[in-house]
Amino acid sequence: MRLAIVLTEGFADWECALLMATARTELGLDVLIAAPGGTVVTSMGGLHITPHLPTKTLAPAEFDALVLCGGSAWQTSAAPNLTAMIHAFHGKGRVVGGICGATLALAASGILNETDHTGNSAESLSAVAGYHGHQHYRDQPQALRSDRLVTAAGTAPVSFTAEIFHALGLGSAALDDYLSLYAREHAVVHAAR
Repeated sequence: MRLAIVLTEGFADWECALLMATARTELGLDVLIAAPGGTVVTSMGGLHITPHLPTKTLAPAEFDALVLCGGSAWQTSAAPNLTAMIHAFHGKGRVVGGICGATLALAASGILNETDHTGNSAESLSAVAGYHGHQHYRDQPQALRSDRLVTAAGTAPVSFTAEIFHALGLGSAALDDYLSLYAREHAVVHAAR
């Protein structure tokens, strides 16, 4: 299996890190990084990433999933327009995922208009031209999987990882146990306060 992870300038380091690492080391998947123009992008934390390929070359026939990582670019005029690509992957039954600000690109494409989804907030999605999925928005802290579409707030990278794998048919009790190790930190901190 092959995953295409789209990173933009100012991408959020933590949002796809667990997904990429687990996909490669635990599941043996090919993970390819794409960026607009195929040029180096720098994360919010200052990490410089040289992508494997430009986003314009991504084709659903070559990948099992398209995952858009969040970051600061999605809320600006510098955000890439990936509508055609999102529709191509979604139309071919590929897993499509977006976390944090990247859900804005999914909203702009229109694929959230008819299916349950989540994101950073209902208000942030409502500001997107072409978004009419208000009745399908679910205000929840965990990622949400609706068939082969996965959305999440930026605070949910662990459940986003889990839902991407489940959407790919790679879910298992062992994988859930592994991912729950990361979530335990938040349950303990919350319970202690």
